[in-house]
Amino acid sequence: MSSAQQSPESKAFLPLAIAILTVSDSRTPATDKSGDKIAELASQAGHRIAARRISADDTECLRTQLRDWIVDPAIDVIIATGGTGVTGRDVTPEALAPLISKPIPGFGELFRMLSYQEIGTSTIQSRAEAAICDGTIVFLLPGSTGAVRLGMEAIIIPQLDIRHRPCNLSELLPRIRHEH
Repeated sequence: MSSAQQSPESKAFLPLAIAILTVSDSRTPATDKSGDKIAELASQAGHRIAARRISADDTECLRTQLRDWIVDPAIDVIIATGGTGVTGRDVTPEALAPLISKPIPGFGELFRMLSYQEIGTSTIQSRAEAAICDGTIVFLLPGSTGAVRLGMEAIIIPQLDIRHRPCNLSELLPRIRHEH
């Protein structure tokens, strides 16, 4: 049986190294419930938390932190929470934009579709997105714990599980990295 035809049971789980970035002017390690939720769900799924930071809503600070993690070969995935709304201080997508190699528009589309089922039309205020940035997978989630739970459980955790069928981002990671 070729590797493309393997059943999910024949593939071993592949833990990934995840960096968590909380974007907030007011959260502290003690009050970072959304960052805690990402860490909890990623760890429960079997992944390793490689780094975790809180950064102010500042485009240059965010871009510097994201860039540092993107070029770090010890980090496979970055999950950011916060700064994806529509106010003047919400600058996470703008910070990431020049670092994107390939956008993954389906993530934001699917996130908003699923979010609509929970919060209705308020979901249009979310600029959640995902991208490949020089071989690193980056997800941008809203700052609420409900949005983090939804994005992690419904999309991110399955896509970071090499056993997920019919396909997943985890199994593509070696090919994504080889391209860069």
